[in-house]
Order: sequence, then C-alpha cells, then structure tokens
Amino acid sequence: MVSFRTLLPMLALLATAECTINWTRCDPVQFDSSTVPVPFQCGTLDVPFDYTSHNSSEKLTLKLVKAPAPLKSKGSILFHMGGPGLPNRGDFSTVAPTLIPLTGGDHDLIAFDSRGTVDTIPLRCHKDPVQQFRMFMNQQASNASETGAAVLWARGAADSAACAANAGPAGSVMTTAFVARDLISVVDALDEDGMLRFWGFSYGTTLGATVAAMFPERVDRMILDAVQNVHEYYHAQANFEEWEVSDQLFSTIFTSCIDAGPELCQLAAYNKTAEELETAAWELLDTIKHQPIAIGQLVKMWPTVVAMIDILAFGGEGPLETLLGSMPVINITATNTPTLVSGDNALGGIYCSDNQVRTQNFDDFAPAIDKLYSTSRVMGDIAMGSYMRCQQWKIKPKETYTGSFDVQTKNPVLFIENVHDGHTPLKSAYNVSSGYEGSVVLEVDGYGHGSTAAPSACTLRTVNAYWANGTLPEAGTRCDRDIEPYMLGWWPEVFKEAGVNATWINDE
Repeated sequence: MVSFRTLLPMLALLATAECTINWTRCDPVQFDSSTVPVPFQCGTLDVPFDYTSHNSSEKLTLKLVKAPAPLKSKGSILFHMGGPGLPNRGDFSTVAPTLIPLTGGDHDLIAFDSRGTVDTIPLRCHKDPVQQFRMFMNQQASNASETGAAVLWARGAADSAACAANAGPAGSVMTTAFVARDLISVVDALDEDGMLRFWGFSYGTTLGATVAAMFPERVDRMILDAVQNVHEYYHAQANFEEWEVSDQLFSTIFTSCIDAGPELCQLAAYNKTAEELETAAWELLDTIKHQPIAIGQLVKMWPTVVAMIDILAFGGEGPLETLLGSMPVINITATNTPTLVSGDNALGGIYCSDNQVRTQNFDDFAPAIDKLYSTSRVMGDIAMGSYMRCQQWKIKPKETYTGSFDVQTKNPVLFIENVHDGHTPLKSAYNVSSGYEGSVVLEVDGYGHGSTAAPSACTLRTVNAYWANGTLPEAGTRCDRDIEPYMLGWWPEVFKEAGVNATWINDE
C-alpha cells in the first residue's frame, strides 16, 4: 500500500513534468537546417485553455521552436515576429541566423505559434472550407468603386456574425492578454530564473507592451522593435498612426533610386527627377485600377516595384513573364490556401477581440475612412476590411487588457525604431515609450519595417550590450545604416566586419 507521505513526491514530480518542455530535434520538413543552418529544436507545452476558468482542467498545447545558443547559454529569449495571425515559428526560423549574432550567441532563442494562429486552436468562421475561402477572398479594396466601402462594411457584418456562430469556445480565448499569460507560462516551464526576456516586432511590440504591463515585475530584458501605437490598437476605430509616413516612404523608393544610380536601379537611367518617376508610378497605378493587368501576385520589394514600373510605364526591356519568374511570388494553391485563410481569421479573432471600440453603423465609421485615406494615399486602404469587421465583432472575449500603459518594469525596456519605417513611424515608439519608466528609444537611420531590415554595426553593438548586461543607449542615440537601398549587401557583411563568429552567419 502506498502511503500519502510516499505519494506526495510522486505527485510533485508529475506536476513538474506537465510544466516542462522536452526539446527534440525538429522535423527537417518543417525547419530545414540545410537552407537555414541552425540546429532547431522543437517542443510542446500544455497551458490553460482559459486562464479565467479556475475550475477547468482543459489545456491548450503550444508548439515551440528553439535556436540553441552556440555559446554557453545565459538563458532564453522569447520572440514574437508580428501579425497578429502570422505563423510565428516559421517567420522566426527564417530570421534566426540574424537574431543569433544580434543577441550575442549566448542565449537560447525561442518562439511559439500564438493561440489562434496556424493550428493552435485556429478560429473557424465557417464549417465549409469553400465558404472560408470566399470570406478570405472577399476582402477587397474599399476604394475599388464608389460603393466599395459600403459593400465592405456589409461584408464585415456578415463575417463577424459567421465567426460568432461557428468559432465555438476558441473564439473567446485568443486575445493578446491570454498570449501574454502564455509567455509567462513558457518562462515558468523553462525553469531558469523566472524572468522574461523578450524581443517583439510590429504586433509583437503590442504583445510585449501588454505582458510588461500585466507582469512588470517579471521583466528582465525586453526589446520592442517597430513599435505599434498600443493605445490606438486597443482603443481606436483604426490604427491611424501606423500609416502617417507611408507616403513619404513611397516617395523614398524613387529618391533612393536616383541616388543609387542606373547600375543599381534601372529607373535612374531615364534622366527624370524622383518626382517625375513617382508621378509615372501613380499614373500607372491609376491605369491598372481601371484596366487591370493579369501578372500574378508579387511580393512588393523595392527592386520589384521599380522593375515593374520600368517595364509597364517606360517600356523597359524584358517581358513581365521574365520578371515574374525571377521574383518571389505569392501563389494561392491548394497547399497554402488553409494557411492564408487561417491567417486572415486569426487576425480577426485576435485584433477584433482586443480592440475595445464598436461602431453601430456605416455612417459612424465613415469619418475613420476619410481619416485613413487622408493619412496615406498608398496605405490608407490596406486594412479597411479588418477595421470594419472588428467594429462589428460579436464574440465576447474572456479577457482583454483594459489597464494602463504607464508602467514601471523591474528592468527598463529598450525600444527600437527605424527612422524610415513606412508601417510603424518613429512617433509611435516615443508615444509608447513615454509610459514605460526608464525606457529609451534607439533610433536607426534605416529603411524598412524593424531593425533587422536595416543592417547596422551600431545596432549590433547596442543590442549586444543590452542583452549582455542591460546597458541602455543614451536618450536620442541614432544608429547609422551600413547598407543603402538597392545595395546587395546585408547583415552577413556587417557581422563579418564586426568579427562575429563565421559559423553563426547565414551566407546564403
């Protein structure tokens, strides 16, 4: 007969086992180390399905991926690459070769797919996959016609009703507040020092700001990079501030092209000003709007944009088929359709549940449309369908963070923002940083969304110092970029120049 005294240690051991992560080598089909030379490890962790239900034993399984420290590990850093709704593990794995040197090589780097994303309790708004796909494809541009915005508003009402009818219990437990609790559950399961080390990009900064506000005493080191205005995210009809410098950055495509010269940017060969090139681009967009050209769906990188303008507006050499064959393409196929659809649903489930504003009718939302259009000509329409759906959202979340973002964390937060980021402006970093006592904003004089898009030896030194010993830069510090737009060089060149161990660098 087993005594109660004998049983207690056994129960304690079982409880501990449920809260630990067993790491094993990842399936190479998922994380192929031949293309990204990092020996990824994978693991799972069961966390509460509903943190507000204290009597429920229902669990949710998180899927995690780890890039082990090449040096002796000082602990783990958790990452969130953005979204909401994107495949965090997949996005993290592609950037891991850059993140390892940036963190000094002496931390394990970990990411997990947030609840609601990929196959972690994905939101189902329709039981029929065909209807799911139609819902995704009906997210059309609101300015496509005179009635486009009103049609999209009606689409948002139908979508929100469908999600409420079919989501089930999952629809109410995928908020950022719950993901923040998941982060802390992972920290506890790692059984290190009980402190959170976190680097969040884009929406990951909203997650980081939220977890820091909910658990300020658990913050050891935290970088919030490409900063969303968390106040608008939770409390505005739309994220207006995100797009305030988008048009300015669109213009920079052409000014940088002239600076780069024709050897790097073919549009510079036409002896035209940057303003004339941009005008030609807008005229081309207006023509295509009324007379569409079937050319596929390209990832709009700067070289892609100028190459298309060269061919379509100036009659440059090379058919579109050649361009399409040499550029990254987003294809909607039977294989990736579920991922695309689930990502759109996850965006709704997370953002709409987080946002605490509801609008009763189209007329009351119309001023927000006007504001978005006037804020940015190039990006003001980009997320209109999401905003309209969220304003009519019907699922009541179990928990949404409603507290203050005036926070004193145990250790200060480092904010990073590219000066030339067309998605999250420098202004947003300062807006959020102002509420976090002792925090500092590092400005990077680079282009793109997030510091990893702007290679800089100064950023490397500053970030290394922060992870090593918590050293913050002086207020007002601005790091120069080491790579100019249209140049082929990237982080590996910066790392080599800084003497980073060559085995950490992805030379692809």
